[in-house]
Amino acid sequence: MAESARRVGRDPAGVTLVAVTKTVGVEEIATLHSLGVQDIGENRIESAQRKIEVLPQDICWHFIAPIQSRKARDVAALFAVAEAVDRVKVADMLQRRCEEQERIIEIMVEVNVTGEGSKHGFAPGELAESLKEIRAFDRLRLTGLMTMAPFDAPEPVIRDCFRGLNALADEHGLPERSMGMTDDFEIAIEEGATQVRIGRALFAE
Repeated sequence: MAESARRVGRDPAGVTLVAVTKTVGVEEIATLHSLGVQDIGENRIESAQRKIEVLPQDICWHFIAPIQSRKARDVAALFAVAEAVDRVKVADMLQRRCEEQERIIEIMVEVNVTGEGSKHGFAPGELAESLKEIRAFDRLRLTGLMTMAPFDAPEPVIRDCFRGLNALADEHGLPERSMGMTDDFEIAIEEGATQVRIGRALFAE
């Protein structure tokens, strides 16, 4: 990560590692935390709840999956960050659940930069109007945008996707850009990522 940042003249401190721990247990997460990793990403409510109950309270928990209506209450109660807000309706659900629990959480809006039919997220062209609605929710702190590049795509396509998200975040005055995973995080950092989500590379035997 640090090498990728320095390669394009960025300060490595400007990139946060979000460790994706959906396949590992409490001990592995505790080890990561002892090494200085503060941000943990989970995509299963039940598994995350067990981990949150026993791990240090200073961990920043990110929910990194699409948010279904039946999960909104748990996301609002358990997590500091919801990374995949892909519809205004989802933001509205989170707002109401946060009001019930008197909580404020950070959110990132998912953008389908490449327009793939299999991907969640707002189309770039509808982002301005949707962000205006989302910014009205006082229990949600909108900090940035997130995207995922097409799987198995050539590097220029991946790079264009990340470059597009970075430009959209600049256009809408949002500081955080969550993009890049195990196979493409170096490209993401070169194109402006402030958060990368890495799992397999951390826990490979």
